[in-house]
Amino acid sequence: MELYRSPYEAYPFLCDASDDLRCDFELLTDDMASLTGLLRAQVTDRALGEELLWICELIYHINPTLRTFFSVTDAELARLREAVERLTAECAGRCALFVLTQGCPAACTAHVLRVRAKELVRLIYRHVRQGHEVPPGLIDGANLLSGYFFQLALKLNMLAGVDEIPYQSRNYR
Repeated sequence: MELYRSPYEAYPFLCDASDDLRCDFELLTDDMASLTGLLRAQVTDRALGEELLWICELIYHINPTLRTFFSVTDAELARLREAVERLTAECAGRCALFVLTQGCPAACTAHVLRVRAKELVRLIYRHVRQGHEVPPGLIDGANLLSGYFFQLALKLNMLAGVDEIPYQSRNYR
């Protein structure tokens, strides 16, 4: 059976074979960039808003990596790592281990982005297991994004005066 291709196709790679993860990667990073824009609209702190604009652009630079090349620089990865470290220091004591993903709307959006970044890491590893090479910086960057959005969620709840609610798993102790 021949695959029908709509003349209105929103993206030329949507019909790629299901085992070709490049389009899935691009859609996920597009989703993350869009959600980062939404988060920026929810943030009132000007400096954080500017940082989120930079993060959005960084995610779009990551977007074509599997199809082309990794264009994120070592300096950009260092800046992202420093942002995670800064937020971690600013939020010291707010989280012992796990917290419920709740709070102000911006923090909740940041938690969604944290999970999306984990999905991105998982997709990258699936791509690697298929025999493709990826630069270590891509894996590091995706993991740093997850850490960034987690720490940002803590920071946003702190700015909104919302306490974190610890979560204790019944399964993992």
